[in-house]
Amino acid sequence: MLAATMAWSCAGKEDAIKEEVKFVQVQGHDLINPDGSKLFIVGTNLGNWLNPEGYMFGFQRMNAPRQINEVICKLVGPDKAAEFWAQFKDNYITKDDIDFIASTGANTIRLPFHYKLFTDEDYMGLTSAQDGFARVDSVVNWCRADNLYLILDMHDAPGGQTGDNIDDSYGYPWLLESEASQKLFCDIWRSIADRYKDEPVILGYELINEPIATYFDNQEELNAKLEPLHKKAVAAIREVDKNHVILIGAPQWNSNFEPLKDTDYDPQLMFTCHRYGGPATADAIRSYIEFRDKSNRPMYMGEIGHNTDEWQAEFVKTMKDNNIGYTFWPYKKKDDSCMMGVKMPEEWDEVIRFAEGPHHTFAEIRDAKPDRKRAQAALDKFIEQCKQKNCIPQEGYITSMGLKVPGQNATVENGQDKELVSQVR
Repeated sequence: MLAATMAWSCAGKEDAIKEEVKFVQVQGHDLINPDGSKLFIVGTNLGNWLNPEGYMFGFQRMNAPRQINEVICKLVGPDKAAEFWAQFKDNYITKDDIDFIASTGANTIRLPFHYKLFTDEDYMGLTSAQDGFARVDSVVNWCRADNLYLILDMHDAPGGQTGDNIDDSYGYPWLLESEASQKLFCDIWRSIADRYKDEPVILGYELINEPIATYFDNQEELNAKLEPLHKKAVAAIREVDKNHVILIGAPQWNSNFEPLKDTDYDPQLMFTCHRYGGPATADAIRSYIEFRDKSNRPMYMGEIGHNTDEWQAEFVKTMKDNNIGYTFWPYKKKDDSCMMGVKMPEEWDEVIRFAEGPHHTFAEIRDAKPDRKRAQAALDKFIEQCKQKNCIPQEGYITSMGLKVPGQNATVENGQDKELVSQVR
């Protein structure tokens, strides 16, 4: 599928002109595989791995990546914290996880990442020579072996695009107002695109996740600055990569498409929406469907989930009925409401109590933190528990996604149920 060849014959000429098509193409409302068949995205997100989120560790107050790192540094010191992050990146997502995802019948993985992985800024235990390309390369190789597509999602952009914990910002979407941050943003995307310009495993580049939260009085002013930023980043990517799809999200949690006026400035654009909660009917995503129809571009549900199995199964039917592919959020986290649940070590409750308690002053840090050995034991055991072999498949969650639990009777074919595949073919 990923390396298929399409051929067109030239009228009036004896020899056919053959052109190798490596990449997924945008065609109206649809995505088209290199072999000419329709691609309907079904898969999951590798959230928390390269952009840690507090709630996936059981934290509520310390919930941005730098805050989580601060908690760990206070518990065991910066050197041990750096060791923890190295082990976390080595073990939280491995080939075993990608193999498992593929075995469910998924066809696509969305990979959220922090921009700092491609700079020399302090992040996840490294202060220079970040390993972003090495981490992405590993996922590309694993996906290639399992015939999966990969979407690269900049979840945390320079300056912050959202203004909340999910973008590791300082409480405001400074990216929209900072020329320096915008330049870095475009430079990083250009370098990523240059590295992967010939890689057919990459489905596309998602410029920024959930830009501009709903909390700001100048929301309309910020919204107006988003599309020009999109165009800057698209232009930077197209300097080196003319082929890959580029995914565009909307302000206010990828839900408000009204500020996006120009949908034709690149032939390989598609749009991405998110939905958590509310009714699981088409009326809940009516504005997404109408924007998709108006723009004549594919619409993709990049994040959905954190609900009952019944709600999720109903929404999957809604998305299939309306030709909106999807990746559920997230693949793995603490406990459940995901594909793979991490069973937390008993000492982890002490880590949570410290993270949620007062530790602003040095006296508070000394008084509140648990015994260092128990804290280290909690971190060490967490690394062991997060390995795929020790996680607990959430069978109801998986089947609600329209996928199959490995080892059970197949209900899907290449990420699509058999009825849908027959319609496409």
